[in-house]
Amino acid sequence: MDLSVIIPCYNEQECLPMLFDRATAVFGAAGLDYELVFVNDGSKDRTWPLIEEFCASERAPHVRAVDFSRNFGKEPALLAGLEHAGGDVVGIMDADLQQEPETLLAMYRELLAHPEADCVAAFQSTRHEGKLQAALKGQFYRTFKAAADGCGDMIPGASDFRVFRRDVAEALLSMPEYFRFSKGLFAWVGFETIPFAYEPAERAGGTSKWSLRKLMAYALDGIFAFSTVPLKLATVVGGISSIAAVVYFFVVLWDTFGLHNTPHGYPTVVCLLLLFGGLLLLTLGIIGEYLARIYLEGKHRPVYIARRTLSAEGAELRRGGFERNRPNFGHRAR
Repeated sequence: MDLSVIIPCYNEQECLPMLFDRATAVFGAAGLDYELVFVNDGSKDRTWPLIEEFCASERAPHVRAVDFSRNFGKEPALLAGLEHAGGDVVGIMDADLQQEPETLLAMYRELLAHPEADCVAAFQSTRHEGKLQAALKGQFYRTFKAAADGCGDMIPGASDFRVFRRDVAEALLSMPEYFRFSKGLFAWVGFETIPFAYEPAERAGGTSKWSLRKLMAYALDGIFAFSTVPLKLATVVGGISSIAAVVYFFVVLWDTFGLHNTPHGYPTVVCLLLLFGGLLLLTLGIIGEYLARIYLEGKHRPVYIARRTLSAEGAELRRGGFERNRPNFGHRAR
């Protein structure tokens, strides 16, 4: 199979019919042996019934579908797609048609034109979003690239919209993380990556599922998953605070016994308690974030649970099941 296209879906009933029409027309006209891998991430609308219709239709040569038992998030959906994709080249795109099939096809051809390359990663040449959100995203990429371990070659602004060879897919599947951050994983595994500029289109329907709060939480997950800098920062802050406390201790002694001043004390004590109490809580909070992740990693829970998996012919390959070795179960290691 030439190309597998992974499409995570969460409440995308307005976009999916248009996406399916566009994808089958574009990839079919290109003469590719391709498959569409839909992952329903616990949608509450008609997303799954539509995907079932796509599987049963004969408009695409191969369609696979994974239906999660609940909403697990985009990262588990990407993992499920990777586990079920069988193409020599794998692509990832969103279901809202802001990332167009025509662009993914151009990226696929760019990859084939460069045999030395392993991945083509798209980045937005023009961002259609608020200035604050664009500035925060830009700052995040700069911070992540500088702080993350082993991700120094990360392409600024590169998204999950990309195509890559089977070797890259297998490397990603070998990563056992429960807290997955695909942008960091792509950078960490290495391989030769070509940047590809594109301009996102307008959403075909519905509204974005990513609020500023969710984006901030996602960014923090990426930092904590790939960097120990916050822990080192807590150590530095604690060291500086301790030195400052010792210096101030001698200042108070000199003021009391050398200059014979009688300090009032109350404002000083309150300010110091607030300062060092806040620093202590900040440090404990950072340590707590890492401990929480270690705790959840130690449970060895699956990244996702699939209710059912459909084949290209619309037949139900497997339904339910909660044994760790079942193929519709999101393994933590491959």
